[in-house]
Amino acid sequence: MKLNYKIIFHFFGLLFLFNGGFMFLASLMSLLYKDGVTQQIFLSGILVVLVGGILMVVTKNHKKELNKREGYLVVAFGWIVMALSGTLPYIFTGAIPSFTNAFFETMSGYTTTGATILSDIEAVPKGVLFWRSLTHWIGGMGIIVLAIAILPLLGIGGMQLFAAEAPGPNADKLHPRITDTAKRLWLIYFGYTAAETILLQVAGMTFFDAINHSLCTLSTGGFSTKNASIAYWNGQPMIQYIIILFMFLAGTNFVLSYFAFKGRVQKAIKDEEFRLYFKFLMFFTIIAALIIYFRADFSISSVEHPMVYGKAEASIRHALFQVIAIVTTTGFVTADFTLWTPFLVVFFFGLMFLGGSAGSTSGGVKVVRHMIMIKNGFLEFKRALHPNAVLPVRYNKKAVTGDIVFNILGFFILYMLSFIVGALVFSMFQIDFESSVGLSASSLGNVGPALGNFGPVNNYAALPALGKWWSAFLMLIGRLELFTVLILLTPFFWRNR
Repeated sequence: MKLNYKIIFHFFGLLFLFNGGFMFLASLMSLLYKDGVTQQIFLSGILVVLVGGILMVVTKNHKKELNKREGYLVVAFGWIVMALSGTLPYIFTGAIPSFTNAFFETMSGYTTTGATILSDIEAVPKGVLFWRSLTHWIGGMGIIVLAIAILPLLGIGGMQLFAAEAPGPNADKLHPRITDTAKRLWLIYFGYTAAETILLQVAGMTFFDAINHSLCTLSTGGFSTKNASIAYWNGQPMIQYIIILFMFLAGTNFVLSYFAFKGRVQKAIKDEEFRLYFKFLMFFTIIAALIIYFRADFSISSVEHPMVYGKAEASIRHALFQVIAIVTTTGFVTADFTLWTPFLVVFFFGLMFLGGSAGSTSGGVKVVRHMIMIKNGFLEFKRALHPNAVLPVRYNKKAVTGDIVFNILGFFILYMLSFIVGALVFSMFQIDFESSVGLSASSLGNVGPALGNFGPVNNYAALPALGKWWSAFLMLIGRLELFTVLILLTPFFWRNR
């Protein structure tokens, strides 16, 4: 069966139009703050919309059917198309003149990784900073719609396991039509963003800082308008607690939010993945808080001086903030956690492999996959004692099919192999061991801050050009659940059949 290239490029045209429209929004912000780059951002938008319009017109007579192979191509190359066109505001304004750096920053934005090559963020024009935050927001919502509505149709990555029961043949589906599903999720996403913006303003942020951090929190991105990230507001704990709340919500399956707003709160609370996600966060926070309180030296860990509500409160807040920021792969920082004892460095490195809930904007492996693997592991002990017993893995009181369990185990093996290969390639660029494994885990998990020379208070500017391209590739495959991109590298995908 030949590929229907017309429908693929029709989708690309739509993405160009979408991207260009957001560039116009960024140019309005630039005009509002008179930062001198309004025309350049507006020109970027015109060029992208023009290309999109031409593609839409040229491919208007396409067949309406989209098969699995075309679906993979639309998803994988769609992200690349967005990233390539998204570089224009950086290049045209001169904020990031290097194409390699601009592509890295843009891919980091759309994949909601939050790694940056900018050394002085506060010197960048506000219109460009707003565009940078918008790339997070677009990518975050894109992954929600992708995961809930599209990936299950392609049968990718065990996504059939969503606690939300994404559109399909079961009774608890959100809505039978994908477009309606997407609209409802967009509405929740937009509502959370608006609510956080208002709350951050009330807590003391400027409107510009509030809207940018809201865009980056709900997308679990991590770009900030300040060089010190959220540590800039270490003297205003309420700002940090608001961000903690919305990072938590962003790392939760968005369809559970929909059920909660519809009055079905019990359904959300009883969801197995949500309960484990919450327990993980609390357990890891207690461990981190105790070590920070008893072992970490506040004088060297860039924690605020003086501590606003005392050492105990500061320990709990910084532990909670960093645990949620890394588990949800948001990547905001309130302090340099690599100075909080070697144990916590390894501890936070391990959390990079956890990830938030399936159906959230977070990256990583996802809690539901860990849960299924743990349950299956314990059942193996029972199967060893009772080889003839039928012992299915259960999730939300329903038996999980063997195909899904194997799919998840396959995903995890492929994820760990990608991490190892990623670290090996980074080491080829003369990067030390700690930095290499940190870069690989952070890029693949879309976390942002890494370890070593690329830790929480550093940026990725020192990464060699080839290293930036490799990091961008890892960000992409991590964001799109591995299979979506890696299947394109197999010869049988391209055979006509």
